[in-house]
Amino acid sequence: MGEKVTLPALHAMKREGRKIVGVVAWDYQAARIVDQAGVDLVSVGDSVGVNLWGRADPLDVTLEEMIVVCQAVRRGVRQALVSCDLPFGPLQDGGDSALRATKRLVEEGGADIVKLDGAVDFLEAVALVAKTGAPVFAQFGLTPQTGSRSESVAELVRQAQKLEQAGASLLDFTHSGPEAGPKVAEAVSIPVLGGLGGGPWLDGRMRLVHRAIGYDASALDEPPDAYANFAKTVYGAISRYAEDVRSGRQIKGG
Repeated sequence: MGEKVTLPALHAMKREGRKIVGVVAWDYQAARIVDQAGVDLVSVGDSVGVNLWGRADPLDVTLEEMIVVCQAVRRGVRQALVSCDLPFGPLQDGGDSALRATKRLVEEGGADIVKLDGAVDFLEAVALVAKTGAPVFAQFGLTPQTGSRSESVAELVRQAQKLEQAGASLLDFTHSGPEAGPKVAEAVSIPVLGGLGGGPWLDGRMRLVHRAIGYDASALDEPPDAYANFAKTVYGAISRYAEDVRSGRQIKGG
């Protein structure tokens, strides 16, 4: 087993030009697998509401739900850094509500770093949480919370610098693009990661585990843009299991 990943280690990776591997996971088994595969960061996203539970809006996920999901991932991770999203509700409420939620995600959920996105006064929220001593992973760019984006590259650079000054330890630049992405990454001393719309111009990448392995029902009809097609593997396995049961044969595994 390798060494435990720390924030200073991620900062050193940026300085040395080594890319940071991040994934979004929501359950114990996936967390164990990706941790053993050697990822650096496991992010417990409020995207669990849409991608795992079938809800229409990730903003409906509650603090209690995020704590339960974070606990499951924490149990599966031994080496990677664990990030957990601060839900939209307490983040929007701000003040004591955001601070209490942060404390619970760290103490009860087991988060190493708390991810923030979408507060009305975002810089103030980042600064408030950072002052508690909890590291902050700040997401900005085009997100479900912030909607469309019309900022110039210069403005995006300024946003990143202000987030760093406010106390953010990591940045998630969503839909960075090849023009703004490298300029933002060069303008701050903290690592800048990216999910959808990111690229090799950032300090690292984020990817939903389910999307990376093709674990999506749509993959049954269309080949996924992923590293595997787990949906078809599961479909085939369950079809064979059903055939064994219906034919009276003993199933695999007893």
